[in-house]
Amino acid sequence: MTHSLSGKARRIVVLGTGGTIAGSSSQAGANLGYTAGTVSVEDLLGGIAAPDGFTLHAEQVAQLDSKDMDTATWQSLHERCQHWLAQDDVTGLVITHGTDTVEETAFFLHSVLPASKPVVLACAMRPSTALMPDGPQNLRDALAVVATPEAAGVTVVCAGEIHGAIEVSKTHPYRLKAFGSGDSGPIGYVEEASVRQLRAWPHQAAGESLTPPGADQWPRVEIVLSHAGANGALIDLLVRERQSGAADAVAGLVLGATGNASLHRELEQAAHRAQAAGIEVRVAARCNEGRLLPTSDAAFPIMAALSPVKARIALMLELCRD
Repeated sequence: MTHSLSGKARRIVVLGTGGTIAGSSSQAGANLGYTAGTVSVEDLLGGIAAPDGFTLHAEQVAQLDSKDMDTATWQSLHERCQHWLAQDDVTGLVITHGTDTVEETAFFLHSVLPASKPVVLACAMRPSTALMPDGPQNLRDALAVVATPEAAGVTVVCAGEIHGAIEVSKTHPYRLKAFGSGDSGPIGYVEEASVRQLRAWPHQAAGESLTPPGADQWPRVEIVLSHAGANGALIDLLVRERQSGAADAVAGLVLGATGNASLHRELEQAAHRAQAAGIEVRVAARCNEGRLLPTSDAAFPIMAALSPVKARIALMLELCRD
């Protein structure tokens, strides 16, 4: 299949946000103790050829350690994604990103962008100055995914695996193969610049995408985990803060549940008090695989297929719609 448009090469746009893939260390060859987000996206692309029939365009959207990802950066990233996806000659986007929060950014973009073109987040577990950095291969693999005619939706590519935005999570703190998709498994693999697809590309439900609010208008949603010995003190503190009329008071809570949506009784009682005070409460799973199976007597709405961090994003966006 040709990728030309009126005889012109199609473009893949690479948006840089920093992260380990753009990290460096003053200690030659170090895998740890580096500074994330120091190398420009243009420099990351140096020596990396575009897939046949494509040209590359690079743009620096942010330059940060992804542990410090924030809604202002998400807002900027969303705006640039919208801009480039609207260009007829742009086949899709690659976003370089840190591994710590890439699953959250991927889910956010899945929720606010159309799925007709591929948006692939590429990351790395070693900085660019490591003796054997993994970033260049991950970036090449991400470009190969965008160049695949059938590719669509938001995915994360790392260590030769393609993961969907809904299922992906970071599963290991330092191994090169640090991501998984639970019992769903990866969408596919990148093998010598060719995609071997195992299951469907991620697609949104009709009408799901939306325009996120300004960076200072996001509703505040907190995550509280249920665990042995849990109590409701933290939730009650958030309720009091809301009742005091604080401008940035919490608007929603996500409870990270044990088992099949089970909650410590004291935490559940406090969550009912929060709900009575006007705070939206949702339940997500602490478990890394499977999904929650809601029962008819569930105390709160259940985010069956989402981790707590992704359920938080979903609730924030839900509150934006109201």
